[in-house]
Amino acid sequence: MHVPYKPLLGFVVLAAGAFAVIQWRSADQTAPAPAAASPVPVVTAQVQQHDEPIVLSGIGTVEALNTASIQSQVTGVLEEVDFTEGQTVKKGDVLAKIDPRLYQAALEQAQGQLAKDTALHAQAESDLARYQKLGTENSIALMQVADQQFLAAQDAAAMKTDEGVIVTDQTNLDYTTARAPFDGVTGLLQIQIGNLIQPTNTTGIVVLTQVQPISVVFILPNADIAPVQEAMARGPVQATVYDQGGSKQLDVGTLLAINNQAAPTSGTVQLKAIFPNQQRQLWPGTFVNVDVTTSVVANALTIPTNALQQNDKGQFVYVVGADSRVSIEPVEVTQRLHAVAVISKGLQAGDTVVVQGQYRLTPGTLVAAAKPSEAPNPSTASAGMLP
Repeated sequence: MHVPYKPLLGFVVLAAGAFAVIQWRSADQTAPAPAAASPVPVVTAQVQQHDEPIVLSGIGTVEALNTASIQSQVTGVLEEVDFTEGQTVKKGDVLAKIDPRLYQAALEQAQGQLAKDTALHAQAESDLARYQKLGTENSIALMQVADQQFLAAQDAAAMKTDEGVIVTDQTNLDYTTARAPFDGVTGLLQIQIGNLIQPTNTTGIVVLTQVQPISVVFILPNADIAPVQEAMARGPVQATVYDQGGSKQLDVGTLLAINNQAAPTSGTVQLKAIFPNQQRQLWPGTFVNVDVTTSVVANALTIPTNALQQNDKGQFVYVVGADSRVSIEPVEVTQRLHAVAVISKGLQAGDTVVVQGQYRLTPGTLVAAAKPSEAPNPSTASAGMLP
């Protein structure tokens, strides 16, 4: 018997559709449930509370407290150099000697002239005493007595002149020996033995530099003048000097003065601090960073600067709650210095903040404490820097 083709085809299609529905439902019932989100690894730190100094920072240059070019005060041949280049010398140490013979001879000549005039003065005084006695007896004219008085006075004046010449000659003789005017370090020798030197020379024998103590001249904004003056009025102000990179502390000293004029073009003012420089880590001409402590905030709240983030509303940090989820907390920063930020508003002592790994966080993210190597931080904003 012949079976119609179209009804049979419809039955086949219907059966295939039913089978597909059954398979889909079966697959949907056996599919695994999605896994819970894994916590984001982050590095955290607690908010600390302690006394924190308020510091003003500036850049400056190390300068010798005293620098002297050792020059000759007399003309002569350099006979002797009594130091090595770079040597540490004390005040009064002999640095060089100049041929002294001409000045020694001049001194001896002046001393001889003084001896001669002293003898003449003694003779004049003796004659005057005799003339005065004869004058009282009317044995000689009174004019002769007066003339002898004038002669004795002339000899006394000549002696004074001789004494002045001796002082000059003695000084010139002393100048043939160059001595250190203060404790310091010698530089490079500027003239060699055997050369003629004189006061008109443009270069001296050597430059002597005092490095203990030593000074640093640095700049601060004009707005910092008032707090610095207030701090100085309360007593000595501590100054701390760091290397050019600002990471290594070199010495601790005292602020000496604020320059009596600010620079109107740059809006800054120069300050000078003195440092003992016992370890000689400060050297004239080098660039350094200087911190000046103007006050101390009692029980200040501090966090690492890496915790600070920035958005269009200002600075904030990620705070880790008791449920290990983070929230955004706006903060106000009083000071950022040497990787530490002083927080005046927004946090409490003991709060836990995220210092590394912020780039994967949003409010409510579940986090887990991790080592720095396990919490990469490629964003500059997440490193406590402004984007």
